[in-house]
Amino acid sequence: MSTVSTALLQGWLTGGGLIVAIGAQNALVLRQGLMRQHVGPVVAVCALSDVLLIAVGVFGLGSLMASSPLLMTVFRYGGAAFLLAYAFAAARRALSPKAGLQAQVGTASLGAVLSSTLTMTYLNPHVYLDTVVLLGTVGAQQSAEGRMPFAAGAGLASVMWFSLLGFGAAAVAAPLRRAAVWRSIDAVIALVMAWLGLQLLLRPLG
Repeated sequence: MSTVSTALLQGWLTGGGLIVAIGAQNALVLRQGLMRQHVGPVVAVCALSDVLLIAVGVFGLGSLMASSPLLMTVFRYGGAAFLLAYAFAAARRALSPKAGLQAQVGTASLGAVLSSTLTMTYLNPHVYLDTVVLLGTVGAQQSAEGRMPFAAGAGLASVMWFSLLGFGAAAVAAPLRRAAVWRSIDAVIALVMAWLGLQLLLRPLG
């Protein structure tokens, strides 16, 4: 196998392993998919943002960020506050008797959904940790010939995953229109976001 093919495969496997892990972005894409609301734009924003951040990390910024304790501390506490606030909002939806899909479809504009998606992407420290720092560090260790294929492979994994998550959820949304199901989904999202936020508070990024 050539250097390019090896780097492409390594990028795809490494990127897929990091991106598939449950996180704030995945929870948002899943929820929009189940609601069948602006799925394409949300998937596109998440996937293209990952591609951009992976490229930035692979070609230099990843090592720089990892070497800055101040920057990592800002990501840690700011990100924890953001994730815990998102967990609180999801918990409120889970406790609401009107949390079913019927009450929510069509209530959010494209602009509002994209704003939430961009916020969840660029203010979420786990996105930077996975794409810029971790993938960037691994990618920067590739040869000059292998860096671009590695970044392309990792970016492809992101595009594939978010497309599967968003459009796959939309395909099975019909049986999930009961309020009890949606309250359960929001309860799980609240627990995941709270866990991620507490993890940031309890231990440093890195």
